[in-house]
Amino acid sequence: MTIVKSEVTTYQLYINGDWVNPISNDYFDVVSPATGEVIAKAAHGDEQDTKLAIDAAATAFPEWSRKTSKERADILTRLHQLMIENADELAKKISEEMGKPIMQARGEVMNAADYVLWNAEEGKRIYGEIIPAATPDKRLQVIRHAVGPVAAITPWNFPLGMVARKVAPALAAGCTVVLKPAEQTPGSAILFFRLAEEAGIPKGVINLVTGTPDKIGDVLLTDKRIRKVTFTGSTNVGKTLLKKAAEQVKRVSMELGGHAPFIVFEDADLEHATEQLARNKFLNCGQTCISANRIYVQASIKDQFLSMLKEKVEKLQVGYGLDVTTQVGPLVSAAGLKKVEDQVKEAVAKGAQVVTGGTKPDLKGYEEGFFYQPTILADVNESMRIANEETFGPIAPIYTFETEEEVIAKANDTDFGLAAYCFTTNLSRSIRVSESLEYGMVGLNDIVLAQVEGPFGGVKESGMGREGGPDGLADFLEKKFISTVY
Repeated sequence: MTIVKSEVTTYQLYINGDWVNPISNDYFDVVSPATGEVIAKAAHGDEQDTKLAIDAAATAFPEWSRKTSKERADILTRLHQLMIENADELAKKISEEMGKPIMQARGEVMNAADYVLWNAEEGKRIYGEIIPAATPDKRLQVIRHAVGPVAAITPWNFPLGMVARKVAPALAAGCTVVLKPAEQTPGSAILFFRLAEEAGIPKGVINLVTGTPDKIGDVLLTDKRIRKVTFTGSTNVGKTLLKKAAEQVKRVSMELGGHAPFIVFEDADLEHATEQLARNKFLNCGQTCISANRIYVQASIKDQFLSMLKEKVEKLQVGYGLDVTTQVGPLVSAAGLKKVEDQVKEAVAKGAQVVTGGTKPDLKGYEEGFFYQPTILADVNESMRIANEETFGPIAPIYTFETEEEVIAKANDTDFGLAAYCFTTNLSRSIRVSESLEYGMVGLNDIVLAQVEGPFGGVKESGMGREGGPDGLADFLEKKFISTVY
């Protein structure tokens, strides 16, 4: 394997149409998860920088919101085209900063571009209503308008995709934006903003502040000019943001943690089910909110299922993300690696069996990277940490069940409700199970849930609001009722 060294780059803030240094003139390190080396220095924005970004967004809002939907759509369409033209550079930045295999990173870029184009088109369909009045001298109408300046807070696991899914609908609806990307992965967001600038986004309409969440987040949540917060991240952080937003009754949409069940019935196509599970579980090194986290296999097919899954998992190539043969990269941080190691050790101590993996791989030249071998654990039970915590790593824990009623109860026995999966060839069962699962999204013999045409989001403690789909702009719009006597 070729050892790759990345050049150290410097990232500034983007405020009111200018790339600027932070007021503190302080920068923090961005670390490669593959090598443990510093690959960039990012501006350490603070309360003062955030306030300037909000000033810019608030000043730009009236003019941007008054533009026609076509004017806004034309700019977003140009941005979409620029993303396609610069896909390789965007993908490389994603892979360098969070370790994602380059082929998966390219897929993220194309999906992000799709969200930009989809929302550009949806912005042209912000319809109003005429309501028949009870008296002949009245006209009743409902119009929709932008909610106002928006604060967007995005995670590291899809550093470009999540930015596009939040910024694009906000802009299409007529909102201005202050973005706080994850400190681990600011680079792709910065490239996105450079392309947006090239596409013709006016000054102040989008602003970017990097730095620690507490200083930036507190200003975004307490400044009354920010009228909506859109956040993707952990449930615990989401609850904190929600409490602070409630003090000003700010509109909030959140995509939070998951604990996805993956149910395989004895009548399933096992070749298809195991192939799909291997893709779903180890995509992005298991660091997705819709990764299978609890894999329930009907007891009668357990041995056959494990044998087929083991064969597929052991073929996965672990390595540096920019190597086109890599299928599983590193975890994003030392803390993420330790969590995975601790969960496996605790599960084994309580009786789980390691079918394959369970250790760090031997990757010459990448000893300081945060790699972990794709792992299957059998005989997992509900007493183990892995059964009750979101893993966010390359561990496939296998449980068994006997009946449909039993597995539905186990699948729903969690505070999370983002995504669930069911594999069966029985039509009646597919309907019963999909309607019984308490989740915002269900994949039936399918793992691809992040599709621009469909609403992405969860129920219970997995969040509120939806991204994508026909109603993707709804959270960025207010309804205004106008009653007119004439």
